[in-house]
Amino acid sequence: MSVAELKERHVSATATVNSLRDRLKEKRILLLDTDVAGYARSIGRTAVSFGPTDLVCCRTLQGHTGKVYSLDWTAEKNRIVSASQDGRLIVWNALTSQKTHALKLPCAWVMACAFSPSGQSVASGGLDSVCTIFNLNSPVDKDGNLPVSRMLSGHKGYISSCQYVPGQDTRLITSSGDQTCVLWDVTTGQRISVFGGEFPSGHTADVLSVSINGTNSNMFVSGSCDATARLWDTRIASRAVRTFHGHEGDVNTVKFFPDGLRFGTGSDDGTCRLFDMRTGHQLQVYGQLCGDGDFPIVTSIAFSISGRLMFVGYSNGDCFVWDTLVAKVALNLGSLHDSHEQRVTCLGLSADGSALCTGSWDKNLKITGVLRKLNGRRPTGYLGIWRTQKGGVMFAVGISSGVYDSSEAECRLPMSHRWSSNIQLHPFHSMESKFCAPAVTIKLSVKPQTVCSLSEREYNAILKMQ
Repeated sequence: MSVAELKERHVSATATVNSLRDRLKEKRILLLDTDVAGYARSIGRTAVSFGPTDLVCCRTLQGHTGKVYSLDWTAEKNRIVSASQDGRLIVWNALTSQKTHALKLPCAWVMACAFSPSGQSVASGGLDSVCTIFNLNSPVDKDGNLPVSRMLSGHKGYISSCQYVPGQDTRLITSSGDQTCVLWDVTTGQRISVFGGEFPSGHTADVLSVSINGTNSNMFVSGSCDATARLWDTRIASRAVRTFHGHEGDVNTVKFFPDGLRFGTGSDDGTCRLFDMRTGHQLQVYGQLCGDGDFPIVTSIAFSISGRLMFVGYSNGDCFVWDTLVAKVALNLGSLHDSHEQRVTCLGLSADGSALCTGSWDKNLKITGVLRKLNGRRPTGYLGIWRTQKGGVMFAVGISSGVYDSSEAECRLPMSHRWSSNIQLHPFHSMESKFCAPAVTIKLSVKPQTVCSLSEREYNAILKMQ
């Protein structure tokens, strides 16, 4: 058979496949008589609502001198690693905003980073096509830099994302511009399996993101510039388990739903979509028009612990909190005070779901937490919320309203006097943070009649201690 005949047969086969795909899409549309939001409305479910001060930016992590491209939390919730195109990884203490490590990278053009499950190692990758591993417990060299522990070489294109297999410091999955994903043995530096590439069921363009199933670590999903997401089983590398269509642009980000049965995607087409990995059906589309009639590009997504909320970062600097049940925006974090000034490139939720960290081209990371309401009231002139190490009593302290005891959910101590010697200031790290407060704690050992309001001078003095 001649080359011309082969090309003709290939064109004919491609047309047939596309025709069958369109017919399959039409059949699926006929079967899908509703979506998640439609069903929620039919049973009378209402949207989650947030007030303008229910979520607050309680930390701004400053230190990078280039655009922040990626971040990850540790499993114990109190550390964050961020990757920036200043050529460094920074490991942050989320409780104090302090930097614990600043790692100089072999290649400045970094695009991804990840913490190992134990929190002892971090991985990064970028335009050098190599995944670099650092052991945070290693001694520094003579120049004060942490040496590279392992370099995972084998990709033929840039590394777009990386993630450790849950519970295994020795297994890592990377995605790449060479249209493949790779499962690595970190101990030996060898590839265990390659997903895609020469296999016909693999991606046909750059792979931009991976997400490993938290309930079944053998399964992971990938998103690609071919506008599809694909489900893979690490035990069967020769083919994708399922391919998910629907997006009309690059799939920039993928994230498994907390139950492990669904996953979300975000795309250049400005929408997020929720898919059921068992049936292959699209369950819901989440899209919001800008003022000019365009959809901003979705750069990153994360789900709350329950899955009811989906946090979505956009190219215009917005960060929407979507109610996944009714497909409505509950809040735009980009409209809040002290929000990012440029494109939100990455975001992630702490392991306990109490804090959201976002990274941006403005070179900063911001930690957002929940300001809890106590008995329907909130202290005016909010300072913060703390939980004591002993007794577990949480206090919210306001400038003018009073001291609220969350164990009783009421205002226990009205503020009517000046400061007394019974009120003492202590460093932030002396308390267990709930990611909802500035870096100041107030230890209360007072009689009701001695608690007092803060003057402006005293309040400013406290702020200087942060």
